[in-house]
Amino acid sequence: MFDVITFGSACWDVFLKLNKISGRKNKELVSGKGICFNLGSKIDIDDIFFASGGGGTNAAATFARQGFRVAYFGTVGKDLAGEEIIKELEKLGIETRFISKTNLKPTNHSVILNTGPTKDRTVLAYRGASKFLDKKDIAWLEKGTVPMTKWFYLAPLSGQAAEFTEKIVNFAYKNKIKIAINPGAFQLSLLKAVLKRILKKADILFLNQEEASLLTGVAYQKEKEIFKKLDQICSGIAIMGSNDGITVSDGKYLYKARSSLTRPVDRTGAGDAFSSGFVSGFVKKGEIEYAVQLGMANSAACVQQWGAKNGLLKKGESFKKVKVIKKKL
Repeated sequence: MFDVITFGSACWDVFLKLNKISGRKNKELVSGKGICFNLGSKIDIDDIFFASGGGGTNAAATFARQGFRVAYFGTVGKDLAGEEIIKELEKLGIETRFISKTNLKPTNHSVILNTGPTKDRTVLAYRGASKFLDKKDIAWLEKGTVPMTKWFYLAPLSGQAAEFTEKIVNFAYKNKIKIAINPGAFQLSLLKAVLKRILKKADILFLNQEEASLLTGVAYQKEKEIFKKLDQICSGIAIMGSNDGITVSDGKYLYKARSSLTRPVDRTGAGDAFSSGFVSGFVKKGEIEYAVQLGMANSAACVQQWGAKNGLLKKGESFKKVKVIKKKL
């Protein structure tokens, strides 16, 4: 029996450090700043680093390090990157038998450009094999042959994989398996009626400010109004993250904590570390305050090392607990 089965992407990340290249101001860009290279030139890289990533495997790594029995469900390509990801998961003690391999596309890859002394980050993302989830890949769900588990954790799913979100959630709901979901753009773009049915069954829902605002139709500055709508959409715990911190609602109270990220080495995987850390804390103690503290600490530890998995907290490892403020909704 498993404690958690995670669903989501598996990715091979390539980190490139370009210390001498900094962002330039440009009013035409949304961020107001961009990087520029001479066309046709050869650019020297100061350092290079490889690591696995992807929301599904990142979350699985947190659960494994927190002492849970974990399995990962997803798709990789029939290539070297896919093999390396599987080997790494096995070293972490994560069950990999539910991983399917496809020759339709290579394994997902990301090239992360870290530029200048402030380590500004630009990500070039290739969404490959993870999108090609097939009906045969979820046959074990439809046949009811999935091993017993307490929780399903759904990281963002894209392409064809996103279309199976409701089947996965329905299976969990029918079999009394708890559901934590961190939906991506593809899932949030599903038909409104489908998305409504999915989110209503979630025990824990993670969204960022922009997603919460779009989902509820309420301006992101109106926090209480957003959560009143979210509590109607989701029967469980709703969580909204921002650059300043996070806010959690259990339908009666709001729990707020400010971000504890200081001088990060690499922000890759920070969101996955928080959400999986939160679920870990909630499963362990059933307390929102402790779940917030473990999630924030796991995220803060994650960004102190390169890659999305290397800095994750281990079971029993001490951590600094952030202050959580509780107010009536």
